[in-house]
Amino acid sequence: MKLIILAAGEGKRLRPYTNNLPKCMVKLKEQSLLSRQLSSISKCDIPSENIALVGGYQAECLQEFNLKTYQNPNYASTNMVSTLFCANNFMDPNEDLIISYGDIVYEENVLRTLIDSSAEVAVVADQKWERLWSLRMTNPLDDAETFVLKDNFLIAELGNKAESLSQIQAQYIGLIKVRADKINQLKSLYNQIDKSLKFNGQDFENMYMTSFIQILIDSGWEVRAALIKNGWLEVDTVEDLESYEKISKEILDSYCCL
Repeated sequence: MKLIILAAGEGKRLRPYTNNLPKCMVKLKEQSLLSRQLSSISKCDIPSENIALVGGYQAECLQEFNLKTYQNPNYASTNMVSTLFCANNFMDPNEDLIISYGDIVYEENVLRTLIDSSAEVAVVADQKWERLWSLRMTNPLDDAETFVLKDNFLIAELGNKAESLSQIQAQYIGLIKVRADKINQLKSLYNQIDKSLKFNGQDFENMYMTSFIQILIDSGWEVRAALIKNGWLEVDTVEDLESYEKISKEILDSYCCL
């Protein structure tokens, strides 16, 4: 099992907390997001030599973790998928690959749910997402994206603007696993994408991860939901961080046990 954490973003919506730190180094309840992720990863027996960080903004701050580190030199003008493939050489066709956003934290059991999936591609999705979104914002539909399932938890659609709650059967959290035997095909598919196209309004370099997952789905891959019920947090904005900080640890633990 290998694991890549995408930690290149500037975190503009988290300023001033990210004035001198990458987004993953912002502290939640006195511990950085990255430290919290690494704690859960360690509990799942993934050794440190099998973990890589892809840095960009303030990347020198990541050196303290003594992990394999790759750089996205174009972090300011690219998005998650481009960042992921900066670690192309770390992807091993003999090892399952977990991909994690750097601005989330999650409980050990969330990661274990993903690890236990045998799908070609497994995508962690929160069925109780509305509870967390209601803590973060007044109207969950302002931010939530579509997530539509077919039979056997196969994903039909994700990542589009939702018009109603009926289009959101769960919410993608930014945690994915690609099975070892699909790694080489993943690389090939990425390299074969027509770079002149737009993807949910974004150019190739700024493609969202959900757009890339949708390409896999539309290409006939078995992309299956690994469903959870809370157990994670996203820290995307100052409002997110301050909403978590102002409530007691005990209440916050009911969303995600830190």
